[in-house]
Amino acid sequence: MPVLILGLVLFLGLHSIRIFADDWRGRQVARLGPMRWKALYSVGALAGFVLICWGFGLARRQPVLLYAPPLWLAHLNALFTLVAFVLLAAARVPGNRIKARLHHPQTLAVKVWSFGHLLAAGMLHDVVLFGPFLLWSVALYAAARRRDRREGTVYPPGGLRGDLVAVVAGVALWALFAFWLHRVLIGVDPMH
Repeated sequence: MPVLILGLVLFLGLHSIRIFADDWRGRQVARLGPMRWKALYSVGALAGFVLICWGFGLARRQPVLLYAPPLWLAHLNALFTLVAFVLLAAARVPGNRIKARLHHPQTLAVKVWSFGHLLAAGMLHDVVLFGPFLLWSVALYAAARRRDRREGTVYPPGGLRGDLVAVVAGVALWALFAFWLHRVLIGVDPMH
């Protein structure tokens, strides 16, 4: 569990700089330059992500049951994950009304993904992984919305074509992950 926790602290800590130290971040970007800042940030985030993956695998070897969710919550989680993939696609597809309305769909995708997994998985290592991601996404979304209001950020209105591309891409990615990649990468078949 220590490796998982270290990875979460590093990964979520770096991704929390805009929540807790946005002015400091701005000074560092000005001092280092945008490319050097992004390079250092990316190396740290990648190291955190690798530690999370490795630590989660280690923690799964010593399972501790906290609660036993009913099977229907696993099916509900499949729906939550589908919504998360559509939100994730909406964050990247230009000109969609999902992003125009929600402003930060990627952060909402993390919130929906982590909440669904907390409902469906009751092992200690699951709570240690998904709980911090849920708390972080709630805090980040609130901070991003405050920053948008403060800076007067206006999002382009988007249209039906962008919506359709985001939904189709999200559903396709979800299907690929749910029916194949989750089993290959995580070792769990979410559809059984």
